[in-house]
Amino acid sequence: MAQKELKRDLANRHVQLIAIGGTIGTGLFLGSGKAIQLAGPSIIFAYLIVGIAVFFVMRALGELLLSKTSYQSFTDIAEDYLGPRAAFVTGWTYWFCWIMIAMADIIAVGLYVQYWFDIPQWIPAIICLIILLGFNLLTVKLFGELEFWFALIKVITILILIVVGIVLLVIGFKTDTGMVTVKNLWQHGGLFPHGISGFLLSFQMVLFAFVGVELVGVSAAETSNPRKNIPSAINKIPLRILFFYVGSIIVLLCINPWTELNSAESPFVKTFSSVGIPIAAGIINFVVLTSAASACNSGMFSTSRILYNLSKSDQAPSHLANLNKNHVPGNALLISTLVVSIGALLSKLIPEQAFVIVSTISAICFIWVWGVILVSHLRYKKTCPQLHAKSTFKAPLTPFINYVILTLFAVILIIMLFAKETRSALMLTPLWFILLFTMYSYRTKRKAK
Repeated sequence: MAQKELKRDLANRHVQLIAIGGTIGTGLFLGSGKAIQLAGPSIIFAYLIVGIAVFFVMRALGELLLSKTSYQSFTDIAEDYLGPRAAFVTGWTYWFCWIMIAMADIIAVGLYVQYWFDIPQWIPAIICLIILLGFNLLTVKLFGELEFWFALIKVITILILIVVGIVLLVIGFKTDTGMVTVKNLWQHGGLFPHGISGFLLSFQMVLFAFVGVELVGVSAAETSNPRKNIPSAINKIPLRILFFYVGSIIVLLCINPWTELNSAESPFVKTFSSVGIPIAAGIINFVVLTSAASACNSGMFSTSRILYNLSKSDQAPSHLANLNKNHVPGNALLISTLVVSIGALLSKLIPEQAFVIVSTISAICFIWVWGVILVSHLRYKKTCPQLHAKSTFKAPLTPFINYVILTLFAVILIIMLFAKETRSALMLTPLWFILLFTMYSYRTKRKAK
């Protein structure tokens, strides 16, 4: 017999590391190289701007989640304040976002393993996927533990980089590319070497680096103490991500002038090599391997919970709401894993441009999700003033900041039109929304008969 409720078995440390694990990944370890080449040192400001915007999105989400204890994700919130159509589109869009990210990461796992073993990349990809599926099917607590240690590896790596960078700055260390100094931030063409255009074009990759921070909302239904853990996670995680991203990028640019960093390789590998660590490539390859596995793990968790909630809301087949004996949505997890495995099996057919295409489409879809959270919060504040007045976790600077961030998201979408690499993905993404709106209309008409 299917269980009726998800088990609240995630502790505060699990919730915080789940969100960190979902965001610190390819966007930082690999994608930052591309972003740095576009913007130069001004990339620091791009991370700050997007990071602050995401923090306010999270605060809006936190107030909404705690306004009603029955909320299990932001799709429930969208249904209450924007209607069932918005909930349907948002739920399936969020699932689509994480499916693409999980596909890209599981393919990356196969590529990273090839660094040590000469085997077809789909073999380690499938093995990793099966292992992650096994862990996720057991208990949500085991998922939390797995993600905790995955994320910890990434956090420790970044902290080591920052500490090493500070030491090198203090002693005035000299690398193959020159002296380690803060002057490297501005003496190679200034803070904006490619002007405002390069700075603006970097926003897509920077925004992609933050996707997944809202995963704390998906895990809200499974925390042991939501009213304590959710505010704690929301207040701390965005600031920590800003520290990890901005801190590590500043250190990278102090050790290596931005002109020495290649967009085709990890700037972390370059940095550790520059300071004379001979096994740097192997160390970073291990880190990015666990990073990809971590992001895929977060994706499997997220997509299964989204399908579970869509099914409970009668927006997906009813069997996807069934829970196994461990209170895990097993059917939803299996379906999501099956779809992700298609990416692993067809990995040889994925072109080199796949990462940019996937990251662009994912960023656009996440803009939709974050926009829905902000608009829902505006509706909540207008239609439920009594709930807002009683809230113990009010989102600051609303409604003004909601409109500012929505405008920023619109500007980022416009910027994507001016870059050849992102333009095609931007033009294709509306097809997904047209499909969803068509599916919803068809479903509604069939129910009416």
